Amino acid sequence: MKKYNFSPGPSILPQQTYEETAKAILNFDNTSFSLMEVSHRSKGFQAVMDEAVELFKELLDIPSGYSVLFLGGGASMQFCMVPFNLLEKKAAYLNTGTWANKALKEAKLFGEVVEVASSKDANYSYIPKNYQIPTDADYFHITSNNTIFGTELHTDLDSPVPVVADMSSDIFSRPVDISKYGLIYGGAQKNLAPAGVTFVIVKDDILGKVTRKIPTMLDYRTHIENGSMFNTPPVVPIYAAMQTLRWIKSKGGVDAMYKINKEKAALLYNEIDTNPVFRGTCAIEDRSLMNVCFVMTPDYEGNEADFIEFAKERGIYEIKGHRSVGGFRASIYNAMPIEGVQALVNAMQDFAKTIVK
Repeated sequence: MKKYNFSPGPSILPQQTYEETAKAILNFDNTSFSLMEVSHRSKGFQAVMDEAVELFKELLDIPSGYSVLFLGGGASMQFCMVPFNLLEKKAAYLNTGTWANKALKEAKLFGEVVEVASSKDANYSYIPKNYQIPTDADYFHITSNNTIFGTELHTDLDSPVPVVADMSSDIFSRPVDISKYGLIYGGAQKNLAPAGVTFVIVKDDILGKVTRKIPTMLDYRTHIENGSMFNTPPVVPIYAAMQTLRWIKSKGGVDAMYKINKEKAALLYNEIDTNPVFRGTCAIEDRSLMNVCFVMTPDYEGNEADFIEFAKERGIYEIKGHRSVGGFRASIYNAMPIEGVQALVNAMQDFAKTIVK
């Protein structure tokens, strides 16, 4: 029986990523040495770093004047690195979920922070609209996809100030106009690679404008000048990221990912909306293409554990919802085939037949 992993992260990755990374761990670049033991300064690994950066630029059509970095610390480290490097007088934040709220709180340690809008009042079930971005802010921070609550910004915003975006869970899932952003960051463990590496895409000319002294390791310019090798980078996740990027390119690039992601999401949301046992938790226009959240309808509440076991018997794993929302969450990242989504839909239909009177 085929098994499908709907985990929100660490999550499913392409089979190519697993296989090629496993080979390199045993024998990297025909050296007879493991990827885990080769020098990050070697020509072999430098080629890996260079290709990963170039694939980022190619697949996302990153304009000149931007740098791509691979760092440690996870997206959570970026919650402080961003204001450390960019916040001089004031920063603006859109509060759309747990991680957006954590980023906002961290920024308050460095200066004035304005919360331009929040959906906390409705348990982050929608994306706020019709807010004003302060024109005197140093930057405007958004979380483009909210993994826990299942909402997503589907368009690139027009902003009077540089936009900083946490794209941990939707990078490479849809086309992005990079020129509308000053900085994009994300942890790799959602849609790119194993946990351990963080990507940063930063417009070079927004740096160096704060008056505070920045610790060397927390200064983006340090890593730009040293090609992400000021200290030893997380070589295995970077190699895995390169393999995932190769896979995306082989499948037709980001446009192709977007097309199939819309098809997968439409298939699952249609079942949620028509099955009498389930209902969605988010505003329809803000539903995420990556993290689909749903619960039991009132007449069938209390059957959550039974459905999770029912689904496991059909090869469907890791669909339990986050405690903040309850119910279920199916993460359908790039590497999740439409067959996996169809298997979940079939399980939902079959389960409904067992309990609907």
